[in-house]
Amino acid sequence: MKQYLLDTNICIFFLRGLYDVPRHLEQIGRRNCHISEITVGELLYGAACSANKEKHLQQVNELISLLAVKPIYPVLPVFAEAKAQLRKRGLMIDDFDMLIGATALKHDMILVTENVKHLSHVPGIVIENWINR
Repeated sequence: MKQYLLDTNICIFFLRGLYDVPRHLEQIGRRNCHISEITVGELLYGAACSANKEKHLQQVNELISLLAVKPIYPVLPVFAEAKAQLRKRGLMIDDFDMLIGATALKHDMILVTENVKHLSHVPGIVIENWINR
């Protein structure tokens, strides 16, 4: 069964019930969907900045309990190599995006993101965009 790594923007759309993301997640099955520790950090940061902090922290914690969280330590060699390759090509990508992309690569997962423009430069990455605006 294919495994999917959900980028932070996809998780935000899930939490907001937008763009059919909850339906996609249910069709694929929660056990086949994962998130990076980086995504957890980004979601917690967003909640901390929110005017409705407690509500959003609760939503983030519920999401974390639904999906397997992939640690970043085992991903760091993949991150370093991919970032070095992109640097040689003059294509720099935000470190957090690179870490999320490297997590998908390390675990042979499909990265689900709306940020196709930047992340498609990561060598060997497979991307799906569930968002149809």
